[in-house]
Order: sequence, then C-alpha cells, then structure tokens
Amino acid sequence: MSDHKNNRLGLVIAGLLLGILMASMDSTIVATAMGNIVGELGGMDKFVWVTSAYLVAEMAGMPIFGKLSDMYGRKKFFVFGLLVFMAGSALCGTADSITQLAIYRAVQGIGGGALVPIAFTIMFDAVPLETRGKLGGAFGAVFGLSSIFGPLLGAYITDHIAWQWIFYINLPLGVLAFVLVAFFYKESHEHSKQPIDWLGAGTLLGAVISLMFALELGGKEFAWNSALILGLFGVAAVLAAVFLYAETKAEEPIISFKLFHRRLYAFSILIALFSGAAFIVASVYIPIFIQGVLGGSATNSGLVLLPMMVGSVITATAGGFLMTKFSYRSLMIPTLLLLALGTWLASTLSPDSTRLIVTLYMILIGLGVGASFSVLSNAAIDGLSARQRGSASATLNFLRSLGMTVGITTFGIIQSHYLADRLGNLFGASGGGQGGAGALDLSDPHTLLSPDTRALIPPEILSKITEGLSASITYTFTWAIIPAVLALLSSLFMGSSKMVGTEEEQKAAGH
Repeated sequence: MSDHKNNRLGLVIAGLLLGILMASMDSTIVATAMGNIVGELGGMDKFVWVTSAYLVAEMAGMPIFGKLSDMYGRKKFFVFGLLVFMAGSALCGTADSITQLAIYRAVQGIGGGALVPIAFTIMFDAVPLETRGKLGGAFGAVFGLSSIFGPLLGAYITDHIAWQWIFYINLPLGVLAFVLVAFFYKESHEHSKQPIDWLGAGTLLGAVISLMFALELGGKEFAWNSALILGLFGVAAVLAAVFLYAETKAEEPIISFKLFHRRLYAFSILIALFSGAAFIVASVYIPIFIQGVLGGSATNSGLVLLPMMVGSVITATAGGFLMTKFSYRSLMIPTLLLLALGTWLASTLSPDSTRLIVTLYMILIGLGVGASFSVLSNAAIDGLSARQRGSASATLNFLRSLGMTVGITTFGIIQSHYLADRLGNLFGASGGGQGGAGALDLSDPHTLLSPDTRALIPPEILSKITEGLSASITYTFTWAIIPAVLALLSSLFMGSSKMVGTEEEQKAAGH
C-alpha cells in the first residue's frame, strides 16, 4: 500500500513539475522567436505586447488563484490553470496577427498565474516532511532552469520547426500534466467556502494591469512624462491604495497582512523581491555584454546564460537538501553574499575582460540566486496552516515577478540613458548615426549583437562604441548592487527557523 501511495505521489510530483516548467518557460520562450513572428505576422510596433500580455495576466492572477485555492481546494484551480494555459497555447499557434497573438498570450498568462504558486503549495501539502526539502530543491531548480532555458528552446524550435510550435509543444506536456494531477492527486484537506474579496481582487487586478502597461509602454511607445504614462501610474497608485485599505477590512483578504507579522514570511518576501530585481539584470545584460562588447559568436541568449543556469541549479538543489539540517537564514546568507559579490564583480567588467572571467562571474551570480528559488518557496509557507499556504506561496511568486519587472524597466532606463550620453559625447547629438557608423541606431545595444552589423562599422569607431556599451552595462550593474545588498541584509533578519514540521503539518504531509 505504501509503495502504491509513493508511486502515486511520484506521478503527481511529475505533473506539478511539468506545470512549473511550462508556465515559467513561457514567460521567456518568445524572446528569441520574435524576429520570425514579426516577420510573418507584421506589427513591429506591437510586438512588446506579446510578452507583456502574458506577464500582466500571470502576475495579476497569482495572488487571486492562490487565495481561491486556499478557500476551494488546490486541485481544481491547478487543473483549471492547466486547461486555460493549454487553450491559450493552442490559440497562440493559430494567430494570424500580432494583436491576436497578444490576446491569446493573455489567456495563456491567466492559466500560468495558477500553475506556479499552486504547484509549490500542493507539493508542500502532499509530500512527507523528510522528503519535502529535496523536492523543494527540485521544484526550485526547474523553476530557475526553465526561466533561463526558455530562450534557448524558443530559438531551436523556431529555427528547426516553426515558431507556432513554441506554443503547440505545451499541448502534449499539458495533457500529460493534466492526467497525472487530475487522476492521481487525492486532496486531503477540507476547504470551507468563504466570502470572496471582490473589491480586493478587482483593485489588485486594476493596479497590476495599470502598472505593467505603464512600465511596458513608457520610454518605448510613449514618453515617460506623457499624459498617458503618468495617468497609468496615477491609476495604479490609487487602485493600490484602495486595495491595501480593502485588505484590512476583508474577512478573507487576497493578501493577508497578518502573515507579514511572521518574521520568516515577511523577510522571505523581501528577499524574493530584491533578488529577483538583481538577477534579472544579469539575465538581460550579460548576454548583451558578451555579444555586443566581446563580439561573442553565440547569438542566442539561452546558450550564453548556460553558466549562470548551471550555478542556479546547483544551489537550488543543494538548498532543498539542506533545509531540514540548517536554518533558512544560514542557507540564504552565504548564497546572497555570492549574488552581491557576483553583481559587484560584473560592475568591474571592461572590453578587455576575457570570456572566462565573464563566465566565472555568471557562475557566481547563478550560485547566488539559486537557493532563493527553492529555500524561499518553502520558508514562506513553512509553519502556516493549509488554509493560508496557497495565498502565501502566490504572494511570494507575485512579488518576485514584480521585482523582476520593475527591475528590468528601471535598470533599462539607467542603461539606455547612460549609453545615449556616452554616444552623444562621442558622435554628437545624433548618437551613433555619425562618424562613419552610417545610419545605424547605436542607442539600441542589440544593434551590436549581429556580427554582420559589426562588420559594417570601421574598427576605430567600433572600439569607441563598444567602450560606451561596456561602460553603460557596468554602470547598470553598479546600481544592481543595491537590490542584491538589500536581499542580503533582509536575510539577516529571517530568524533561526528551519524546516521542522508541527504535529498538524506531519498529519498534512501524510504521516
């Protein structure tokens, strides 16, 4: 009987891992396929929406689905998320305009918002205490791995099959995950129906959508000081204020502020927010540095990020194994120290840096962030009752995503302004369009990623441009040290808790 139960649990875990793999990979898989998609569908002016629509819907859905899973059961909302995600994936493959694709990506994102936080929560509910840490490490490793692996897979499928298959590939994976969870997961917790916090859900959705659209459109399609962008920020601020007030009055709030009274929970959330912001800078700008400054031949960001991916998997897995032996704090402090060190070292790079040096710094950053994927996901819900875990897990994932989104926008502004200033000083007010560089728009660092483009630029001009690009990226890393250090400082206040189940948790874990 015990073997049968373990086999069944193993199948459920496989289904949950597939759900995490699909949802986290689809936030990045489109990046390297966008050139082909725009080439076929047109709509160059709207391509930003293809990624944004997914992220907006996913982030907005996370806290709401997390809370609903606490109130009405995990299984039904995980399965619902899977079905919506697969429907969105199927629709994406049939899109014949960029606007349609963006709408279908939003459908995908709604499903994705249910998959990641609920998968972590089901694992915590269903797995015996002694194996919870190991599986937490596996979940964290898959989450971190798939986020970075997405662009690599997206490029491969686009080059060798067709861009539609970056979406269609989710269908067989989704069907398998559906079968494994729907037929083999037996939910053991009683879930009592509670009144739904409609005001909280509505204002949270509105605030997230307004903020995300402001961040995505600002500086790209509209000026940051335009009426539309300022209006969106204003709406986001007002709705956020109403949401915060509504949550203090709601009987069953979407995000419970009482949870923040728990030291371990509050500082786990802060670490996720800050480490996400620091990590996304490395994910975006190290590939640009390697290709634009060092002239690396790897044109695919997924391949360039391989060392960082390996580092993150090592500490995500190790963190999971060590959670029952050491306190969460003693695992997070040394790894976040590596993140801060790696970010600082990245700020010292120059055009003379070797590829080996960059690789070593990437490994450090990967080692520094990996444990946050596994340890924090467990720390945030450890010691909570089954009725609170879904909301707690979703809030952690929501704020990690928010940190990454706000981080990439903020650091993107810093990098592009610094680069524009440097190029302005080198070539005059018109940027890179002077001095023998032709009509190339060198204020866009991606211009320098193509060997064909670099070959058009005279060597003496190219060396000045790469110096400017290098300086703008290292300057951005200097600013990224701030969230990396804030994450490290937050870890000091986590307390001495480690994964030790209460009697209630022992029963919930199937003992």
